[in-house]
Amino acid sequence: MCLIAWNWQPGSATPLLLLGNRDEFYARPAEPLHHWVGASILAGRDVHAGGTWLGVGPGGRLAALTNYRSAVPARKDAPTRGQLVTDFLQSPLDAGAYLRTLQAHASAYNPFNLLVFDGHTLLGLESRGARIVTLQPGMGAVSNADFHTPWPKLRQLSTGLAACVARGATRDEHLWPLLQSRTLAEDGELPHTGVPLELERALSAVFIATPAYGTRACSVLRVESGGVHFSERRFGAEGAMGQTSLFLDHT
Repeated sequence: MCLIAWNWQPGSATPLLLLGNRDEFYARPAEPLHHWVGASILAGRDVHAGGTWLGVGPGGRLAALTNYRSAVPARKDAPTRGQLVTDFLQSPLDAGAYLRTLQAHASAYNPFNLLVFDGHTLLGLESRGARIVTLQPGMGAVSNADFHTPWPKLRQLSTGLAACVARGATRDEHLWPLLQSRTLAEDGELPHTGVPLELERALSAVFIATPAYGTRACSVLRVESGGVHFSERRFGAEGAMGQTSLFLDHT
């Protein structure tokens, strides 16, 4: 994932409502959202490395991953970050215990942010400083920088989600437009991550569309008392490629 926003309301009928966009090169193959064979996981899958960017598992467990953007090239010998999502979904550990275990070897991976929810607690981990982030009820977001770094697209998605929640417009059809906005930030609002200015502009949109790289999947998840509703819209270089909506119960 490259952009995630959520509304966490413990004790409510929908404790967690999450929106996310996965950005990736179009040439990198991926399987669409599906129930994984041999594992109680609902997620898409990165065919190249075998992991995933966003998934749900037993007991309402959820995990999502974003990369950290910088001009430093990724290490090719590092383990795949997508495995961290599947590891958490299948782990017997609660969110805090899992992240404390991961802290010790977070530096082995290329930089990332990991969001985890164990059905009760929502936490984040920033790998650069191996810092566990305690997330409070309410609105939150993360992109390709530290949690809550106010990049323009993060503010746009968070503000849009908050407005939808405030007026009770939280069905998929209300939320897809938020994830598919192609509005670019003004140059004065752009972050300085070390990439060329033209690329920084293109990456400032919630929904990215360049000739070789862009938003490959938009996702809406609702964690409810009986299970998780997960909807995904997929995109390629030529545009929309399909939509899947599935349910995973909490057993």
